[in-house]
Amino acid sequence: MTQPTQSKAIPLYLQISETLIREIGSGLLEDGTRLPPERALAVRFETTVRTLRKALAELERKGLIERIQGSGNYVRSKDQVLSIYSMLRLELHEGGGLPTADFLSIDELKKPADLPDFGRKGWGTRFRRLRFLNKIPVAVEEIWLDGSAGQVEPAKVQDSMYRFYRLALDVWISRAEDRVGIGEVPDWAPAGFAKAPGTTTGYVERLSWAKEDRPVEFSRTWYDTDKALYVQRLT
Repeated sequence: MTQPTQSKAIPLYLQISETLIREIGSGLLEDGTRLPPERALAVRFETTVRTLRKALAELERKGLIERIQGSGNYVRSKDQVLSIYSMLRLELHEGGGLPTADFLSIDELKKPADLPDFGRKGWGTRFRRLRFLNKIPVAVEEIWLDGSAGQVEPAKVQDSMYRFYRLALDVWISRAEDRVGIGEVPDWAPAGFAKAPGTTTGYVERLSWAKEDRPVEFSRTWYDTDKALYVQRLT
């Protein structure tokens, strides 16, 4: 069993751009809003103006801001945005929130009987982690990646699993199906998660597909309804 304490973070400029993308998507930053001055944003994100401008360039490339010389940066919201976390449906109650995670364990295991039929192998890699939004613990997750996806190197695992799959395993998740309900917090949930094991809380099961007809991943997430919401926007 491997027990890394923290996943590899995405580059800082992407963390900043993803934070702003999620704020735009949730409506915290409305279309036409003028962003604060670059120096003020750099202070907010505890970074340099140079790194901040790299993040803004990413947003401009995606058509989410318009940079007007001598005036500033203005939000240009879109119905759909290609984002590292575009498939993440959990948000803080006020909207948005940058996702990060601490991994509790990463193991190669035989699939237990309580999992749905997915993938092509009888074994897979199981990830258990505590997920945060803006450094607030909001969920515990158990993720199973089918053995057909390849060998997982724990040191390369990132906060964004789908990005990790693409970069390390050449597995591109193209679609997912979520089933939302309630469930009991598992007994392996760490003390950092506010909901005690056995507590009833929000629950999501997800099957994810790549190129093949059969799902390559199954996950289950128990989220703290006092801190986060499951949000699906229809456009």
